[in-house]
Amino acid sequence: MRLFLILAVIIAILAIIFALQNAVPIAIILGIWRIEISLALVLVLTLGVGVVVGLLVSVPSLMRQKWKLAHQKRQNKDLEKELNEQTQQLANQQKRIDYLENSLKFNRDSAESTDQDFDK
Repeated sequence: MRLFLILAVIIAILAIIFALQNAVPIAIILGIWRIEISLALVLVLTLGVGVVVGLLVSVPSLMRQKWKLAHQKRQNKDLEKELNEQTQQLANQQKRIDYLENSLKFNRDSAESTDQDFDK
């Protein structure tokens, strides 16, 4: 983006230098109007109109990109939230598994000690 801006400034400066070196008055005829104006002014105005038209053409694309980026950020945030919830559920399930394994081990140990007491 920065390179594009630098290139645009260089082109604009070259266009202005070219326009200033060509300050010959010319006649512009547009429909029924006829205007005597310097070639330099015509060239600078044409450059300005071109820049404005270029900006107007690129605005919808930029807006679409910003909307898409905002949508993707929102979707990313939702997915991160869902991931955190799933991670929390997994941790809770792991705690439950550990508790059940410990309970099973305790019951098995209790049963073995009871069996040993009966064997005596």
